[in-house]
Amino acid sequence: MTNEHRPGTAHEYPGGVRACLEAVLMAADAPQQAADLAQVLGCDAVEVEAALEALRDGYDAQGRGFELRRTALGWRFASRVDYEPIVAAFVADGQTVRLSQAAMEALAIIAYQQPVTRAQVAAIRGVNSDGVIRSLSVHGLIRQDGVDPESHAALLVTSAMFLERMGLDSLDQLPSLAPLLPGSVDDVA
Repeated sequence: MTNEHRPGTAHEYPGGVRACLEAVLMAADAPQQAADLAQVLGCDAVEVEAALEALRDGYDAQGRGFELRRTALGWRFASRVDYEPIVAAFVADGQTVRLSQAAMEALAIIAYQQPVTRAQVAAIRGVNSDGVIRSLSVHGLIRQDGVDPESHAALLVTSAMFLERMGLDSLDQLPSLAPLLPGSVDDVA
């Protein structure tokens, strides 16, 4: 988004800052940062952040079928979780990308062990994982972040899109694996 074709600030548009934010976010194909929106609208970033929060709170209070969600990548409109079964029924099969079991395994290993090399993922899975790692990279769920100092192999980490798709703000929100490991309290009984 550029400022070149901007006729004025958001204050000069009908509806003000909130209406402008709604219009831009509806047209955006990716989440938007408040600072970027402020620059485009010619507003103060604090004002834009407050307007986004007010919009979010207003939609929540109205019980709309959608919500304004702040994610790791920025602000975006999304269907409310309560309506997920209805939306899923509407979306035709095949329109959403479903990861294979192998891809899910590799993604879990990368998410919990990052940074990790391809060889380490393969060693944990017990099979060559190059194909699934390539698929995860193409889908934008993982990315390379540096090299291993010993092997000089690329280090893999999850991407911001991974957080977005998982509905997480940070990796700290990943569920604990402890209850699923052998020898947990539940397995002793």
